[in-house]
Amino acid sequence: MTELITFGETPLRLSPSGNERLERARQASIQADGTASNVAAAAGEIGAETLWLSKLPDSPLGRRVKSQLEEQGVDTAVAWSDQPGHRQGLTFREDGVNPRESKYYHDRGNTAAATATPADFPMDRVQDTEIIFAGLGTAVLSKQAAETTGALLRAASGGGAMTAVDLDYSRGLAPPDTYSGVLEELAGEIDVLFADEADAREALDRSGGPRELANTIADEYNLEIIVVRRSNGGAVALRDSPGTNIIHEREAIETESVDPTGENGAFAGAFLEQLIDGSDTARSLTYAVAAATLTRTLPGPFLTLAETELDAVAEDVVDKSK
Repeated sequence: MTELITFGETPLRLSPSGNERLERARQASIQADGTASNVAAAAGEIGAETLWLSKLPDSPLGRRVKSQLEEQGVDTAVAWSDQPGHRQGLTFREDGVNPRESKYYHDRGNTAAATATPADFPMDRVQDTEIIFAGLGTAVLSKQAAETTGALLRAASGGGAMTAVDLDYSRGLAPPDTYSGVLEELAGEIDVLFADEADAREALDRSGGPRELANTIADEYNLEIIVVRRSNGGAVALRDSPGTNIIHEREAIETESVDPTGENGAFAGAFLEQLIDGSDTARSLTYAVAAATLTRTLPGPFLTLAETELDAVAEDVVDKSK
């Protein structure tokens, strides 16, 4: 059995060095940076057996994605497309420092991943996993991508798996109502939802702080677990089950941010890995905050750990539940 299967597009991210503007940059780094693959990489780094599913163009750019993920130890099941119109998704990130905000620019139209169907993937493995994860950033690419996301979630759930989804909202990729509409379509298949507090307000048209967001979103979409990441790096989680229907809250750990692009993937990957390992919601949240903290201190989108490092940082995470 594969413990965690993730599905989603992984764009190649091009980022100018330092804090240069894209319009003046002469050099850029290239990273395979996708929510689903970052989750698989983080959970695998901590100890889970993971598998990333996606569809890529059979081109140098598509092969670059697969090779970089495999260098990170990610097991992959890729459906290759040789259709000329099936592109490799690209994102461009311009890093800013206060008061200039960091920005993403998306070039993700007509990608191979947007054409993926359930038949592209090993459904026997999907039906024999403990947890399946997907990001709405892939589901909003096309009607086909949304349908495939739903089919994979249903197949895994039918085999007894927990299903997890990240809101994965990114301005400029799709309008907010597209995200809320896709979430509404998939809600009946989702057990666990991750969301940033600001993204939940904008994409789902909600108000209130993280605790209020957790309660209202969990109730509306009938979720077993809702995790809301705070804008400062902390997080809250609510698990709706007998005797445990309480809010858990963790404070952020202050650190210098080298590259924040992988923190959401590391957060969700660590949270899910802890659930697989038998941890409760409280411990899973602690390790999620610790993993996100460590990833911010590293260049690139991937969590990499030294021995006992994650445990040491987790001990410093402050419980604000009371």
